[in-house]
Amino acid sequence: MEMRIRKRRWEPRELVLLGVFAAAAKLSSLLIALAGGGMNPVSLVAKNLVFTALLIVLLTKVPKAGTLLLFTAVSTLVSVLLMGGSMALLPAALVAAVLGEAAAAASGGAEKPWAPWVAAAVYDFASKSISLGVSYLFMRESPALMTVVVPVVAVGYLGSLLGLWVGGKTVEELKHAGFVR
Repeated sequence: MEMRIRKRRWEPRELVLLGVFAAAAKLSSLLIALAGGGMNPVSLVAKNLVFTALLIVLLTKVPKAGTLLLFTAVSTLVSVLLMGGSMALLPAALVAAVLGEAAAAASGGAEKPWAPWVAAAVYDFASKSISLGVSYLFMRESPALMTVVVPVVAVGYLGSLLGLWVGGKTVEELKHAGFVR
């Protein structure tokens, strides 16, 4: 009978994988936005789809508590340092990551087969909801602007929902190929 020993520390391979996936997610989002011509519905759906699918693959490949939180921190850092992103988005992203991690833990732990989908779904929904709340706080003097922002975020969220399915299909293929256990 073989026992798996749970390691409490991050292995260098896992940290490198996390960094590569964070950079790939940001780079693919940037390339899709540039190739798509900016903020149009197709590029919004595509970049959220790719981001969520990559997140599902990462959470399946590195099934540890804290993976989503560390991915979010690295991804936000890459966005701020290399792409001129706003540090104002960091608290909302970190809160969403904590909620995603908590949902995965509540569903049985990060090692369960369904945990990546639970974590990614909660993370995507929470990050978009919290970002809308922050936007409303900044635009509360002219709340009519939210009528423009909410549909844009909703279209992007459709991409996230599709990304959950595409991520599942990608993980199936990667398992078949032997890249993911």
